[in-house]
Amino acid sequence: MCCAGSADARTYFRGDANIDGVVDVSDITALVARISGESGQVFDFESSDLNADHTLNVSDVTALVNLVLEGRTMKTAHDYVWDYDAFPEIHLEISLSEWNRLLQAFDADPNTNEYILAHCTYRVNGDRTEIDSIGLRLRGNTSRRRPEIAESGTLHQTDRTNWQHVHFTLNLDKFVKDSVHTVLGVKKMNLKWLKDDATYVREMYCYDLFRRFGVWTGIDNTYCKLYLHVEGDSKETYYGVYEMLEPIDKQYLKRRKSLFVSNKGFLWKGEQAQAGLNRTDADISVDDDRNHAYTLKTNELEFEAAKTQLVDFMLKLNGKSDESFYTWIQQVCDVDLLLKTYAVNVAVGMWDDYWNNANNYYIYFNTTDPLNYQFFFIPYDYDNTLGTSINGGAQSDSGRQNPLKWGRDEYPLIRRLLAFPDFKAKYIGYLKELAADDGLFNIKASKPRIMAWQNKIRDYIANDTGQDMQLRDEPASWGNHPEYRLLEEGPNNFFQVKTGVINALP
Repeated sequence: MCCAGSADARTYFRGDANIDGVVDVSDITALVARISGESGQVFDFESSDLNADHTLNVSDVTALVNLVLEGRTMKTAHDYVWDYDAFPEIHLEISLSEWNRLLQAFDADPNTNEYILAHCTYRVNGDRTEIDSIGLRLRGNTSRRRPEIAESGTLHQTDRTNWQHVHFTLNLDKFVKDSVHTVLGVKKMNLKWLKDDATYVREMYCYDLFRRFGVWTGIDNTYCKLYLHVEGDSKETYYGVYEMLEPIDKQYLKRRKSLFVSNKGFLWKGEQAQAGLNRTDADISVDDDRNHAYTLKTNELEFEAAKTQLVDFMLKLNGKSDESFYTWIQQVCDVDLLLKTYAVNVAVGMWDDYWNNANNYYIYFNTTDPLNYQFFFIPYDYDNTLGTSINGGAQSDSGRQNPLKWGRDEYPLIRRLLAFPDFKAKYIGYLKELAADDGLFNIKASKPRIMAWQNKIRDYIANDTGQDMQLRDEPASWGNHPEYRLLEEGPNNFFQVKTGVINALP
């Protein structure tokens, strides 16, 4: 089942009785014919059972007529998958041998990025997409761990598994490169458990705020319910509510081609608390399943040209005189977009970022010309925000920290921008726009959004791992400010503290 490609893999839309990809009068005809006892044409029972009572009857015909009269319009593939109002289910079927291979790969190397084969069923709003032979792997850095709690070397114990939450990547066309092995064209998605966030909303809130504030470089994300079944187990394991995130990759660039102007340039990931854009002798490498300060994610065969371009950018960023820098940075960068991005970044208290910790961001140069390019900063990884923080870098309190002195002086990009009065004024203006009484970051706007997300997922967080099964208004237990709250108003409410600090800026 899950070890060979399936020519029948496809999306089955709710109401598409004859499976032609369109919900119209022909589906009503097909459903009536099947209820009348006729057969012989292509037909899908589950898509036709609109009231989900496992029987085809006149109530399904009535529901289908109403669906046709509503004039169902298909969203784009991207909007279909990243529909924030939907709550998709992902069901993974894995053979025993493949699952054991994943466990063995982790035991040999906890940082393994080895893919195993799986069968995926993606369900949303009554539709389902069946895809065989997808790629499944573990993901994460400090959060990466074994999906089964057991001694290293232990193989899967059928029906006796002690499961635990882990992050996954689904690469739908990893093994079979065709249009069938996608969800309407979407090839990859990252599945992230809500680690260290008992509110289940921190990263959802941050990416939503980027979108609402017009920061188009922010990724799309939504909630999903994750199920996993290993061959031989008597039932599926319900892993619970996960966050489903858009990967920052070639597809990400392609979807935003008109904004980047070109999607054929060099994409880098900055991480490991080493990517301060201040040292050309840092660990700069091509993507090889290991972590580096800067890892090239596109056009890997052109690594030398990409490295030359990145080094050129760093040399100019650090070496230009103030007057020359002011002119140059506006030529190679949308400064307004970058300042707006950083206003959101600082408002939400993202301490594990570029400016403070030389970590957790992507940069994109939209050409492969080593000396002629446009530079874009892409925000990434926002689970440790909204009051979850540690002492490190310039930080001791992510709520009360001065937004003008957010990070370390040795990391030049934002520091050099804010040295110019007009750039500084724009940055403060964006912060105050967010914090205004009618602003997107004000508690009056933030609290209802958070409560709506929690109400959506509340009944689904209980899961078969036994972990992360309560919604609590508190930051991570390891943080340096356990007093912060998101919903409880008062002197420890993160939004009220932060908007007070922002509004006190000159």
